[in-house]
Amino acid sequence: MDILLMTLLALAFGAGLGYAAIRFRVEADPLVDKIDALLPQTQCGQCGHPGCRPYAEALAAGEAEVNQCPPGGDAGMRALADLLGRDPKPLDGDAGAAAEPVPMVAVIEDDLCIGCTKCLQVCPVDAIVGAAKQKHTIIESHCTGCELCLPPLCPVPECIVMRELPPTRSRWKRPFPGDVSEERAA
Repeated sequence: MDILLMTLLALAFGAGLGYAAIRFRVEADPLVDKIDALLPQTQCGQCGHPGCRPYAEALAAGEAEVNQCPPGGDAGMRALADLLGRDPKPLDGDAGAAAEPVPMVAVIEDDLCIGCTKCLQVCPVDAIVGAAKQKHTIIESHCTGCELCLPPLCPVPECIVMRELPPTRSRWKRPFPGDVSEERAA
């Protein structure tokens, strides 16, 4: 008898939750979804927003400029400008970069790491692996180069450093049509 009563209650609550999910569903803004898909998803905060989704919401509302995402670089800024019908602008110097950023990756110096775990706690993409009082390492393929793990967060000076990633086929920068580099202009 108890099992039957529990089953009926579970079905009633499930039906109630299903109805509530349909009745009170909040439609997401498709423009915000499109903008968010163009952003690099580093969640680094260099744009002045706590993550990529809040920046996408601010862009859709017209409260932010398209040039505030240094990890997205010039290509990301141009894609956002095309989507939103705005004029492309140089990357914003106040957002952390005045020119096209160089792809970087964080590296932990093994002999300096004390295992404090402060870097583990702030990495937005879980690229840092390690445990308390153990040496940590960074998974290069996951690191977005957001620099959130750098000092003053890390108590050991120069334990975490940023190194330039060598160019690969997937990271190769191609100029956009109509762009004139300084080398060609000279």
